[in-house]
Parts: sequence; structure tokens; C-alpha cells
Amino acid sequence: MKRECGMLLPVASLPSNYGIGAFSKEAYEFVDRLAEAGQQYWQILPLGPTGYGDSPYQSFSAFAGNPYFIDLEQLVKEGLLTKEECGKADFGASERDIDYGKLYENRFPLLKKAFLRWKKRQKRLGKEGIRLFLERSLAPETREYCFFMAVKNDFAGKSWEEWDEDIRLRDVVVMEKYRQRLEEEIEFYEFQQYQFERQWRLLKNYANKKGIRILGDIPIYVAFDSADSWAHPELFQFDEDNRPKAVAGCPPDAFSATGQLWGNPLYSWDYHAKTGYGWWIRRMEYCFRLYDTVRVDHFRGFDEYWSIPAGDETAQNGHWEKGPGIGLFLEMKKHFGKLDIIAEDLGFLTPSVRKLVEDTGFPGMKVLEFAFDDTQDSDYLTHKYQENCVVYTGTHDNDTLQGWYGKLDPQLRRFAMDYVGNEWTPPEEIHWDFIRLALRSKARLAVIPVQDYLGLGSSGRINEPSTLGKNWRWRMAKGDLTPELVEKCRNLARWYGRAGEGQQSKNTAEN
Repeated sequence: MKRECGMLLPVASLPSNYGIGAFSKEAYEFVDRLAEAGQQYWQILPLGPTGYGDSPYQSFSAFAGNPYFIDLEQLVKEGLLTKEECGKADFGASERDIDYGKLYENRFPLLKKAFLRWKKRQKRLGKEGIRLFLERSLAPETREYCFFMAVKNDFAGKSWEEWDEDIRLRDVVVMEKYRQRLEEEIEFYEFQQYQFERQWRLLKNYANKKGIRILGDIPIYVAFDSADSWAHPELFQFDEDNRPKAVAGCPPDAFSATGQLWGNPLYSWDYHAKTGYGWWIRRMEYCFRLYDTVRVDHFRGFDEYWSIPAGDETAQNGHWEKGPGIGLFLEMKKHFGKLDIIAEDLGFLTPSVRKLVEDTGFPGMKVLEFAFDDTQDSDYLTHKYQENCVVYTGTHDNDTLQGWYGKLDPQLRRFAMDYVGNEWTPPEEIHWDFIRLALRSKARLAVIPVQDYLGLGSSGRINEPSTLGKNWRWRMAKGDLTPELVEKCRNLARWYGRAGEGQQSKNTAEN
């Protein structure tokens, strides 16, 4: 198999002038740095619109994009906004931190101005022409999201389970009344999705031409407060009143005595099987328009999933249920042919989960930070890898290498250093030893978070699971990826046989 490498950096974590990373010139510059560093992949987190807690894994739709990522400077170039209007908006003062409260308050009024100017510019199409243009530009499920958000705003942002019963249960007559009354608000959301998809397509095409593939990330579950569960209750384990009978989570373990209560609705897999997994195929069609490769989070849930009675306050009373197994992926392969998917198979794996991953042929994941536990016989130690896997130093859920190493038990730290075989490395340089360990492993693909290349401590952490208020906020500053750092990354990629073809030939010519 061809050996490759990439970097993990959420779009939100890019530098920009307007409070959060976007599809702006800084994104194009990051693609340039990736190519110069001999990389072939840019891994991002889910691109969906975020809700409570700002988590990209709890999105209002599996078929929509985050409007925060729309590049305001591009809208200025198109005459839909002015530089002064964007400059007056307060998105927060820190270049390292995302202030989601200020983004929510200030980004949408700007986008609304852009929409109204765009609509005025399209007046030659007429009211019906504008509606048809937006409809033809978006998938049906994306338009469902736009309708959902307009109604949600009409109910002051409340979860759909708190809406009036007639619209909550999607009475046909009432739905049409809302559609007519909220027509402009629906079109506003459709305009956001049109801009999102247009700008992302340009950025993705640029990356692909530079030899960079986009590695996307999708959660197995959708959020309860989402267009997906409101518009299609038949897909989920709901009662006759469209309320969950059971919800998702993880059982108690050594890390949590009460387990993890995620609260996502569980799929009605019997219904999905009867319909040929049509919804999943449409979801993956949408994903493969956004990404070149898809990492599927919590892959073990396709084999077995933890079912928790709705209303429980912990995950303790849950039980295992069988998932769709290989049947789902056989249907997908009929439709797509080869599936470029990475299975997130981390944690405790039963024989049946291992068999499912093996039967699909998808590469699984290895995380170096998991290798140095108290057993000293972890499956994540690099000498145990097969080629068909993807190695990470850490993921978005882990501490940075420097932060992790600083908190490591002294005995485990000694074991890690013995395994790495470089006891003379200064503590501030220790991240390079683990990066080299990942890059020289057998794994076909090695993905390193940008924070680890930067040697950042815990201040660079993206997410700490089971906590609220401090996650998904970190941003890279302009100038962090210096020419010297890019050159070092390029050399490491080349030394370990992972540099892109263009970079390989360039270095051959130089030598």
C-alpha cells in the first residue's frame, strides 16, 4: 500500500479576521503549507451547523453546512457586504479563542444583510424564480434543515419537542401555513447553504489540485434536536408521539462508573433494512460530495449499540442491541462501488466488532497516546500494526502530546521513553519522538494534529469529553506554521516514505 500522511486541523481552528476559521484566504494558505510539507491529507471535523455546546458532533442536520464557515471577505468582493460592516462586528478579541456567543450575535445579522442584497440583485428572476433557483441548488434534506431552522427560530430556538403539537407532529395543513408565513426566513437559510456549498466546493477543488485530499468526519448518530429526527421520525426508535423510547450512550467502564449518556436518538434498523438503507446511502452521497475520504465515528455501533431507556439520568441501565452489521455496507458498496471509509474502532472491541471491521476491509485507527497504558502490551504499540490502518498521535478528543506526556505516570513515562528509544530528548522536544514513531510505523496513513507539530501543551486541546464550556474553541494563530516548521514536516514525510509524489520528485531533483 502507498504510504501517506496528513494533518488534522478543524476548519474552525484556522486563523481568520472574523472570530472563527472559515473558507477564507487563510484556508487556501493552509492548503499551500500542507502541499509544501509533503502531506496528502487534510483531516477536518464534521462541517455541520453546531447547536448546544458548539460540538460539531451534535449538529442541527446531517445534510447541512455550518454558516460560520462562509467567508465574509468573499461576500465583500461580491458586493453583498462592505468591509466597514464586517469590521464593526464584534467577534471577540482573541486570535487563539473562538467566542461562540459573539459569533451567534454578530454573524447572522451580517449574513442576513448579504442575503437581502443578493435577493434584490436576483429580482429579475422574480419571486418564483428565486425559490426554484435555491431549491435546485440544494438537496431535499438540506432544504428540510432550512425549514426546520426557520420554525425553530419562530419558537425562540426551542428544541422541536417543545413546539406546538401540530407542527411538532408535522400536520400537513399546518406545515404549509408555516412555510408560507416563514418564506423569507426559509430562503435566508437556503441562501446560507448555497453560499456554504459554493465556497466549500471551490476550496476543496483547490486542495485536490494541490494533491491534498479532504478527510472528513461524520458521527454515527444525529442529534435529537435536528431536522433529521423531526422530519423523519420513522428512521428512529420513537413512540407514537414522536418521542424517543431509548437513547444512545456507552456503558459504565473504568473511566466512568455511570457510563456516558449521549442522548442521541437510536436508529430503527429494521426500518432502514426494509428500505434498502436509503437514508444512509443519501447521507453518504452528501458526505462524499463534501469529502474525499470519510472517517465514521463510533464504528462499533454498527455491530452493537448501547440502548438506554429514555428519561434515565445515567447510562447504567442500558443494554446491548444488535446493529445492522455488514448488511448496511454491502448495500453501500452496491451503490458506490469502493468505499473510501476509515472506521473509528477505538476502545474495547469484541470479536464481532473486529470481524465487522475486517469484513468491510476499512482501515481502523491506532492512537499512540493509548499505547502506553499500564498493561505494556497494548494493541496501539506500533510494532503490532498492520498496514491497513491509520495512526494518530492523538485525536480531537485527546490532550496534545506535550500535555499528555506531562501528566503521564512516571512509570509509564519511563516505559514510553524506553519504547521510543531516545532518553536524551529535552522535555520541550518530546513531541517529535512520538511524531517520528507514528510516521515510521507500518500504518498506511499517519495523521498528526497540527497542535502536536507545534509542540503545544494542554492549552491547544480541542475537546475534553464529558465537559462543557471550554471545548471546540482553540485556534491556530497566523504565522504558527513557519517555513522552518514546514520544512521539518516535509523532511520527516520524505525520510519515512510518506511524501506526496510531487514533493518526492521535487526532493529527488534537489538531491
